Amino acid sequence: MSSVIGAQLYTLRDYLKTPEDIAKSLKKVREIGYEAVQISGMGPIDTRELKKILDGEGLKVCATRTSFPQLQNEFEKVIEDQKILECDFTAVGSMPEEYQNEEGYRRFAKEATEIARKLKEEEIIFGYHNHSFEFQKYGDKVGLEILFDESDPDLVTAELDTYWVQHGGADPIAWIKKLSGRIYHIHLKDMAIVGRQQVMAEVGEGNLNWPGILAACKEAGVKWYCVEQDKCQRDPFESLAISLRNLKEMGLE
Repeated sequence: MSSVIGAQLYTLRDYLKTPEDIAKSLKKVREIGYEAVQISGMGPIDTRELKKILDGEGLKVCATRTSFPQLQNEFEKVIEDQKILECDFTAVGSMPEEYQNEEGYRRFAKEATEIARKLKEEEIIFGYHNHSFEFQKYGDKVGLEILFDESDPDLVTAELDTYWVQHGGADPIAWIKKLSGRIYHIHLKDMAIVGRQQVMAEVGEGNLNWPGILAACKEAGVKWYCVEQDKCQRDPFESLAISLRNLKEMGLE
């Protein structure tokens, strides 16, 4: 499968509150030029109705967002939705707060491995999406190292987020290389400085080393490149369009 750029719909969460909003917004996403999306940040909608809208716009679901409690307590529903959406990847957006300590990372790694094993039986890949809190150190390792060192590398993959790695004081390129072979899906967002403050920016509009990041992604075997911007300084649809344009100019198709 060739690499594909997708839109992380969490970027548009304020425009996805009703089925009507979702239909209008997905139409705009397709008109911008995206051919794939990650399902996240949506208001209530029947999964089959959502699939019908996506198919009508010619949009593929490259990933979904699932909470860890959902995977623990509503596993069959998660599987059902993945099958309806014809999607083979789901990522946990963050670990619950009770796991956010040294022993918690070890426990999460073990429990995530077991859930990922069950998902694999259904031909679905499990991913973990980082923020910056996972870069707190415990001895000589940061939390994210504990998580990936102690989980099964054949089952637990990374949905690495470039902005949050940088925000945690780490190097996105080094982490892409470190997790080579385990990054099925990556989140691309830039970091800029405005008035002494770090802000999220469109890809290519901030200060991250995009030539280095994209080269590392290619070497690491990344399949899906998903544009996400939690907070936009302009209209979120415009932000998605700028990131897509810049990525294509950088040679990513």
